Amino acid sequence: MSARGRVRQAARPVHGAALYECLVTHVRTRPLRHTVRHRTYMWLTDLDRLPRLPRVLSLLARFEARDHFGGGAPTIRAGLERFLAARGVGPPTGQVLMLAHARVLGHVFNPLTLYWCHDRDGRLLCVVAEVHNTYGERHCYLLHTDDDGEATAAKEFYVSPFFPVDGAYRMRLPLPGDRLSLTVRLERAGGRPFTATLRGRRRPATRAELLRATLRHPWP
Repeated sequence: MSARGRVRQAARPVHGAALYECLVTHVRTRPLRHTVRHRTYMWLTDLDRLPRLPRVLSLLARFEARDHFGGGAPTIRAGLERFLAARGVGPPTGQVLMLAHARVLGHVFNPLTLYWCHDRDGRLLCVVAEVHNTYGERHCYLLHTDDDGEATAAKEFYVSPFFPVDGAYRMRLPLPGDRLSLTVRLERAGGRPFTATLRGRRRPATRAELLRATLRHPWP
């Protein structure tokens, strides 16, 4: 392949996907105020068109069913549909967009994976928030967001030693566009002791952008 051909190939976007370079911020106000910031990158991808990369680059981005919904389904979408069916919700008839980390060199940790589920006319049916903690456990929340992308859900899952399993999450999860702007607040009696935000800028999912993102953030 000529040098010009290699440049064109590196600039060719992956169909059905985008990258977001992100800043994650956690603010805890109890028992002591503490703020943590972390830069990373995430994928937004159509569950029916997961990225297919050349063998070498696939080491930097793999999406596997074993990493989602307990790993018992043959595909990520099948796992999502099983979760929805168990809650009386039919399978999405339209596009499902997933925001997640990919496996990099065989490793992945997804504190929060989001699925925006649409019908065949493009209307948003629901959002599923899949949460993993550092103990290897997972839990999913079925959310029906309002026109601003907001929803509330009772906290049902142990995440942090600083807070017991009580209170509720107030989430703002609009579908990402050129910008990614998500917020999750824990509300307990007496206030909001924890807020997490995810802010990002959309980048084309080209091979060149993936390599740049991986070099900047080798362990997303």
